[in-house]
Amino acid sequence: MLTPYDDYPIHQTADPIAHPSSGDPNHYDRYFFNGFSRDGSTFFAAAMGHYPNRAVVDAAFSVISGGVQRSVFASGRMPLDRATRVGPLVVEVVEPLRTVRLTVEPNDFDLTADLVFEARTVAVEEPRNTITSGTRRVMDSTRLTQWGHWSGSIGVAGQTIAVDQAYGVRDRSWGQRGVGAQLATNFEPQVPQVFWLWAPIHFEHFCTHMAMFEYADGRRWLEQGLKVPVLSDGAPTWGGAPDVEHLSDIAYEIDWQPRTRVARRSAFTFSPAGGARQRLELEPLYTFRMRGIGYTHPQWGHGSLHGELEVGGETTALEDFDPLEPSSIHVQSLCRARLGDHEGIGVLEQLHFGAHAPTGLTGLVDPPLG
Repeated sequence: MLTPYDDYPIHQTADPIAHPSSGDPNHYDRYFFNGFSRDGSTFFAAAMGHYPNRAVVDAAFSVISGGVQRSVFASGRMPLDRATRVGPLVVEVVEPLRTVRLTVEPNDFDLTADLVFEARTVAVEEPRNTITSGTRRVMDSTRLTQWGHWSGSIGVAGQTIAVDQAYGVRDRSWGQRGVGAQLATNFEPQVPQVFWLWAPIHFEHFCTHMAMFEYADGRRWLEQGLKVPVLSDGAPTWGGAPDVEHLSDIAYEIDWQPRTRVARRSAFTFSPAGGARQRLELEPLYTFRMRGIGYTHPQWGHGSLHGELEVGGETTALEDFDPLEPSSIHVQSLCRARLGDHEGIGVLEQLHFGAHAPTGLTGLVDPPLG
């Protein structure tokens, strides 16, 4: 079946674009965005995903302001042309890998937005995320990450929040990973195990990136550490990044908040190319629950079925989240950062299900030992 995108020279197989190369129901294609005022007073995030083998498109927008996290969700039937609109939520790629507009139109949940993201850095490709369980490949995806700034406005409960050069991070990922209801199989059930740290940080003249997955015994199966310069005027945002510095020998330290799987303090140490070992320290200001944009949400989880179109909302005080409830485990903490004499701001994303011996995690969502 032909769609408008078939008019672009972007085909990867002999099939039209509307036909995914895989029939796996876990095939997905997603946008993620976050943004935060430089004083830390406001944090927002958004996501939009397409699931062509489920005929689902969904999206969400969430903001923290005044100690309250508010969200609006939308899910519906995916159009054949992969349109980036569902309900009141719209993503518009104004200039690929440079400028994106995010709109939340008026809805019944008193949360709107009109925001434009402008790149501060090149888009960097992260290592491919591939993991198997026994004979099954349970995740195989590619992600790009890019730092930028936002301008525009957010409407929250009748008030307008002006967004002026707020920092933010975007990613795009695609491939296969668990979304929606999973198929019944004859495989033995297993306790999920994920230990994931993702820390994109803004500084005045550069940005840093730390990303890693580890098994329960601490063996690391994915790692990336980068120092990414801020773009000069008119510089390309893609096609190679010769000025990006790759960091090595990455280690981390985590001091847990009591009875949670959320860091109270954390640090990364690493070796830059040809230089002395350095230390990146992160001090959280507050924590955003990723359920607010659909991640592990019990009703609005990514790829779940809601018919032709359904729109919903949620409002929760930060102090009311149960930090060990499974839908609240996946978080991004907004953090002040220090790297030598440089001060910055960014997020530490944490997703920790199951055991992890180096940090004292046991059970599925048990708090750390000690």
